[in-house]
Amino acid sequence: MFQGETAITIDDKGRLSIPTAYRDLVARECGNRLVVTYNPFENGCLYVYPHAVWERVRDQVNALPKTRKTSRVLQLKLVGAAAFAEPDGNARISIPASHRSAVGIEKRAVLLGMGEKFELWSEQAHHEQIRQTLGDADLGDDLLDLTL
Repeated sequence: MFQGETAITIDDKGRLSIPTAYRDLVARECGNRLVVTYNPFENGCLYVYPHAVWERVRDQVNALPKTRKTSRVLQLKLVGAAAFAEPDGNARISIPASHRSAVGIEKRAVLLGMGEKFELWSEQAHHEQIRQTLGDADLGDDLLDLTL
């Protein structure tokens, strides 16, 4: 559904404009209903889900055993921190200040289309991720047959 990398500017009110290429898709496929939450796996990044995809993720995470620490962390970071975001008339969504502060998103960010969701990265964290390279030791058997 979503793919590609877009440099984004966050305005003084903490809003970002949905890139033109995604506006119709967000309106049509997502009903203009998005959910912003933390990426529990990487620093410097937020997840932005279409509402329907979010509901499936939320239900899976909430079904995890509450007695396991990893489950509770996922529930806290994904479900507990989820914030609804609907584009305004200018196709902008508000990113909560607490979320921006926690991941280091200030004026400049990078929006990545990652299939069923977006990832919103602080510019610095995104650059750090892109500069990382994979070596032979990083490739498990499941990756050896990839044709890239």
